[in-house]
Amino acid sequence: MTDLTFHQFICRSDNYGLLLHDHKSGATAAIDAPDAAEIERQLDARGWNLTDIFTTHHHGDHVEGNLALHERYGCSITGPRSEASKIPGITRQVTGGDSFNWQGREVRVLDCPGHTLGHVAYHIPVEAAVFAGDTLFSLGCGRVFEGSMEQMYSSVSQLGALPPATKLYCGHEYTQSNARFALAIEPHNPTLVRRAAEVDSLRAEGRMTCPSTIAAEREANPFLRTGSVAIRKRLGMEDATDVQVFAELRERKNSFR
Repeated sequence: MTDLTFHQFICRSDNYGLLLHDHKSGATAAIDAPDAAEIERQLDARGWNLTDIFTTHHHGDHVEGNLALHERYGCSITGPRSEASKIPGITRQVTGGDSFNWQGREVRVLDCPGHTLGHVAYHIPVEAAVFAGDTLFSLGCGRVFEGSMEQMYSSVSQLGALPPATKLYCGHEYTQSNARFALAIEPHNPTLVRRAAEVDSLRAEGRMTCPSTIAAEREANPFLRTGSVAIRKRLGMEDATDVQVFAELRERKNSFR
């Protein structure tokens, strides 16, 4: 498809704001609503009208702007059915396996439990884009707050199985800290070494490191590389299952400084 602009920006301290603007219809969707005032500024600067919010999960830094934006724009708010009671202003409930049409584009809903139990991602195949919220980050993944390690591994793997060219949009600018951890786990991965240097350069210039691509993440993100011989050897887990390796990586990341 054409006629769709992706506009990404930083809000709060490290949240990504993301607006999708369809030039044919004038419709604009926000992926989550971390900061109503900043989203309004970005919309006003472009003369766009907010018609939709696609909510990935119930955490406050993703839904805090819902009610204020709904009051101003009357926008539809889509979110996961199992978290509906925690998502302010929700008008449409979805769950994994659902799909809906947005301005002539199929939007597929993917269940991604782990970070929260009802977390979902939104995949627009024709635009080769996935909006992963706090499940998969560039060079990292989200903390496991409500679900199990098995659930999070499955969710991350599901996203990693999307077509390689798929652009990965995530909820936070965490790539630099994720890169430091990834290098501690797989220091001799040349793709990771190059990506980490690129990330340092981007951040030094105040630039964003996302979107990434699924292909790039498969080559450098340790949470998508649980089968790597080098990673397993470094962890001393040559004979472990992929889930066990994933859980060990996530536990180490939790305490990594």
